[in-house]
Amino acid sequence: MMNSVLIAILVMVILSLCRLNVILALFIGALAGGLISGMGVNEVIGVFTGGIVNGAEIALSYALLGGFAALIAYSGITDVMVNKILSLLNASKTAKARVIAKVSIIATLLVISIISQNLVPVHIAFIPILIPPLISLFNELQLDRRLLAVVMTFGLTFTYAVLPFGYGQIFQNTIVTSFANAGVTIEFSDVAPNMIIPALGFVIGLILAFFYFSKPRKYLNKESDLSSERLTVSAKTIITAVIAILVTFIVQFFTDSMIFGALGGIMVFFLSMQFKWAELDRELVNGIKIMAYIGMVMLAANGFAGVITETEDVLPLVSSISDSLGNNKAFIVMGMMVVGLVVTMGIGSSFATLPIIGAIFVPMGAELGLSIAAIIAIVGTAGVLGDAGSPASDSTLGPTAGLNIDGQHDHIWDTCVPTFVFLNIPVVITGFIAGMIL
Repeated sequence: MMNSVLIAILVMVILSLCRLNVILALFIGALAGGLISGMGVNEVIGVFTGGIVNGAEIALSYALLGGFAALIAYSGITDVMVNKILSLLNASKTAKARVIAKVSIIATLLVISIISQNLVPVHIAFIPILIPPLISLFNELQLDRRLLAVVMTFGLTFTYAVLPFGYGQIFQNTIVTSFANAGVTIEFSDVAPNMIIPALGFVIGLILAFFYFSKPRKYLNKESDLSSERLTVSAKTIITAVIAILVTFIVQFFTDSMIFGALGGIMVFFLSMQFKWAELDRELVNGIKIMAYIGMVMLAANGFAGVITETEDVLPLVSSISDSLGNNKAFIVMGMMVVGLVVTMGIGSSFATLPIIGAIFVPMGAELGLSIAAIIAIVGTAGVLGDAGSPASDSTLGPTAGLNIDGQHDHIWDTCVPTFVFLNIPVVITGFIAGMIL
C-alpha cells in the first residue's frame, strides 16, 4: 500500500498545479491522505480543524500587517519614494539608469530578506509592509515578480541554513538536538561549516534565476487597493509613518510577536492626531481584507500538516528508504534528499521536519559508515529542502502576499514553481555532493 503522506502531498501539489484553489487543494489532499491511512472522514475533519488553531497567530499577524501596510500607503510616504525614483529614471531616460535601478532594488530586497532572519529577526513581517507600496515601481521597471519571489525566498531559507544567528541559531540547534536524540553528540559549531556546500545550491540557483528572469515582463497598472486615496503628504505624516515602522519592528523584536508589532505601528497612526480616525479605520479594514486570503491559506496549510502528522506515516516514509535502496551509498544519500524534500513540502516547515528525519537519518548514516560531517550535511539539507517551493510554507506564502497585491502574481506558478526549480533542485544536487565527499 502506498504511503498516505506521499499520496496526500502528491494530490495537493497536482491539484495546485492544475490551478485549483490552494485552500481546496490542501483540504482534498489532507482528506485523501487521511482516508488512505485509515482515518474516518469525521476524524480527518477534526484533526484538520484542530491544526488550523496552530496557524491562527500567523494568520492574524498577516491580517494586521496588511492593515498596517495600508496605513503606510495612506500616509503617502511610499508615494514620495516611488515618485522620486521615477523622476530620476525619467530624467535620465537611459537603459543604463533602468538597469541600475533594477539591480539596486533586487540587491536591497535580498539584503533585507537576509537580515530579517538574523540581524533584525522579523522573519516575513517586512514583506506585506515593504512590497505592496512598491508594486507600481516594479511595474514601471518591468521587473519580473517571479525573480523577486526567488530573491525573497532565497533570503528566507539560505540564511538559516548557514548563518548561526537568529533563526539560523534555532535551525542549527535543532540539528544538534536531533543528533543528540539519536545518541550522537555534535557541537553547535560543527553545523554551519558542513552546510556550506549544500547552501551553495541556493547561491547557484539565485544566479541562474537572475539571468533566466532578466527579461522585462509587463504587468497592468492596476490599483493595488492598499489605499483608495492618498493624503496630501507633509513632513508630519512622513515622520509619523517612519516612527510607526520603527515601532513595529522594535515591538516585534522585543516581544517576538508579529501581532503586537503590527498593533504597535497601527496605534502610532491612531495616536498621532495627524489623521481622522474614521479614515484610518477604513484604510485599516481594506488592508486587512487584502491579506485575509493569504491568512486563510496559512490556516489550511496548518490543518494539512496536522493531518499528515496524525497519519503517523511520516516515519515509515523516511525509514522505508533503507529497505528499498539497499546499501548503495549514492542511492541512499539521494533518497534522503528526496524524502526530506517531500516531507517538508507537506509540513511546510524545515524546523518541524528536522526531528522527524534526524531520528532515522542519523543512525542510517552511521550504519552506512558516513562521516559525522556528511551526516550533518545530509540531515541539514534534507531539512531545509522543500521550504522553498512548498505551497504550505511561509517562505513562499510571504512573497506571494506582497507580490499579489494587485492580483497579477499566482502563488503556485509565480512563486512555488520558480522557487522549487531554482532553489530546491540545485540544493538537492549540492546536498548530494556534500553527502558523498565530506
